[in-house]
Amino acid sequence: MKNLVWLGWMAGLALVVSGCAPDDALRDSEPGHARARLDDASTWTSTTPMGTARVDHTATLLRSGYLLVAGGATPNAELYDPRLGRWYALPAMSAYRQRHTATLLLSGKVLVAGGNPSTQAVGTAEVYDPDLYAWTSTASFDVPRSQHTATLLGNGKVLLVGGDNGSGKALATALLFDSSSNAWAATGSLAAARLGHGATLLPSGQVLVTGGRSAASGEVLTSAELYDPATGTWRSVAPMNMPRVGHSATLLLSGKVLVAGGFAGSLATSSSEVFDPATGRWTRVGELPLACALHTATLLASGQVLVAGGSSGGSVYLDGAALFDPATGIWSATHSMTARRGGHTATLLPSGEVVATGGVPEAGSRHTSTERYHPPVLPWQPTTGMALSRAQHTAVTLPTGQVLVAGGTGTSGEALLASELYDEQRGAWTATGPLGARRYLHSATVLGSGGVLVVGGQADASTYLSSAELYDPQRGAWTPVPNMSVRRARHTATVLRSGQVLVTGGWTGASTSTNLSVTELFDPALGQWSTVGAMTKARAFHTATLLDSGLVLVTGGTTPEGDVATASAELYDPATGTWRATGAMAMPRYGHVAMPLSSGRVLVVGGWGQGGALRSAELYDPLTGLWTPVAAMGFPRYAPRAAVLATGRVLVVTGDGGSDLGMLDSAEAFDPNTGLWSPAGTLSARSTQNDVTLLRSGRVLVPGGYGSSGALSNSELYVPAG
Repeated sequence: MKNLVWLGWMAGLALVVSGCAPDDALRDSEPGHARARLDDASTWTSTTPMGTARVDHTATLLRSGYLLVAGGATPNAELYDPRLGRWYALPAMSAYRQRHTATLLLSGKVLVAGGNPSTQAVGTAEVYDPDLYAWTSTASFDVPRSQHTATLLGNGKVLLVGGDNGSGKALATALLFDSSSNAWAATGSLAAARLGHGATLLPSGQVLVTGGRSAASGEVLTSAELYDPATGTWRSVAPMNMPRVGHSATLLLSGKVLVAGGFAGSLATSSSEVFDPATGRWTRVGELPLACALHTATLLASGQVLVAGGSSGGSVYLDGAALFDPATGIWSATHSMTARRGGHTATLLPSGEVVATGGVPEAGSRHTSTERYHPPVLPWQPTTGMALSRAQHTAVTLPTGQVLVAGGTGTSGEALLASELYDEQRGAWTATGPLGARRYLHSATVLGSGGVLVVGGQADASTYLSSAELYDPQRGAWTPVPNMSVRRARHTATVLRSGQVLVTGGWTGASTSTNLSVTELFDPALGQWSTVGAMTKARAFHTATLLDSGLVLVTGGTTPEGDVATASAELYDPATGTWRATGAMAMPRYGHVAMPLSSGRVLVVGGWGQGGALRSAELYDPLTGLWTPVAAMGFPRYAPRAAVLATGRVLVVTGDGGSDLGMLDSAEAFDPNTGLWSPAGTLSARSTQNDVTLLRSGRVLVPGGYGSSGALSNSELYVPAG
């Protein structure tokens, strides 16, 4: 996230108003220019004001979903609860800070560094602990800094770059903060000293630094540099097409970087350009509907970028807002904020909304006010609820496009017989034939014939099932098929290339001592089961994923050995009916999800391991049999649900966040092209033990689950980013 820069520049630079005034800045709808589009359904709504007026402060979204706001010509800090719209006072920081940085660490704590209380920069830093609601000072760094940047690297360290040393001199030096030792260390210096620049973490793990000034009253820069954490060195890349300071630099879902606005000397600019890390080149894109600098730029769940407020160069700040569409490279004016703001913050909330806080409406005054931006379409939309409340059920999309939901537990915890069909075009549920046996924690698999095989599960807390049945979509009825050789729940069922269904593991009682290594095959053509080679480990709460090679990858789970979880993985070869070990995961886990990617690799996410619910994710490469850790999710998730979208991105929803967070209502999406996660909105209720299924339209249906008051009938649709 780009850190806001000092509005005090403007007084010292005697800036003049741009020739494109805010009130008449809308341009005609010409190629490369912004389009005036004020008929969209987006809105800005005033919300509860902060307890303290602030400018040039920071706002950091915590893992809890709360927003930490700190400093802004004050040592005070406060927390915002987006669900209740309430602010809570926190203990003050050790120093007055303005034009500082705030960085969310891997631990969930927040590092606040530098800034200046009035005219002198400070060289101190402190860490906020959300669990203790307390601040702890760290070691000081080399020289005072403000108007610098701070970027969390993939290795967990924080890169602090450049800034003003408190006397108007720009710095070329850079530092690394190590949270394990609470210490700072020098790293490679920039080629050009700069302050008020932008810094963006790229998917490669490198950091792109753009523009800025050579001194408080110095030259505005076009230059850009890349920092490589592996070597601790910088290298110059192609310069921007225009000098910029006070601009925004936003990582798009594509992995490219959008740079917009800023001062190009004494005047604000409406120009924008995109940096492509793959080519190292800049490309001009559409112009903003108004010239602006010191604005905010927020990546929305839709993939669009919202720019709001800032300055055109005069003493009165802007209330205008605009949306950038990466698909067209064009900006569209959207509705203005309720107040003029500069030196404010704008933060994407888990819901997909944006909250703007504080800033100044004009020189000499500061805001306590806040407001929320509601996009035209939020990521999640309600649809008709099921006839029955249910959790621990299954949901699969049929070849007809309808969704079949079967079994589960009801409002009193009883196992259900009922099945329902969802029609996306009508947005409606209808009853279909009931199961032959009450069951939950079973598996449901769509066969090549279009039928659905349901296997195993539980009838109650102590009754485990070996029975199986087949759903015929033409008749809307279930037919019993032969039983498996063993009773099981918490197992997996995977359709092989042959059309047969491989069922693995699970347990026959409520302890790991009953875990199974037994695997068996169902042949739909013969309607019969056969036992094949046993897994190398008995396991339950594991995953099974069909690879491009036709092999099946099984990962993690609980084991009878008494481990909390296992990191082991193994491969099933249908040609021989045997199992062999493959590389172990980096993290032991159970209750996780594993999703096949278009590259042939497999993404494993979340689950439960040492310390509780996990945020971590890793990729399996079938060619090497090895695992590689990737960026962690924003939230720890045990028993989440996941779907691979038509774009190739992976949507992960809900789950249990552990004792600190409980049931989750959030979703996030992993992009295999960038290796990064982005927020994907919030559902209407916290839940777990639901199911997800990809619809023909590309949307995702999430029906039911356990909520705070028991089983749910709610159904919600996810609308993917374009």
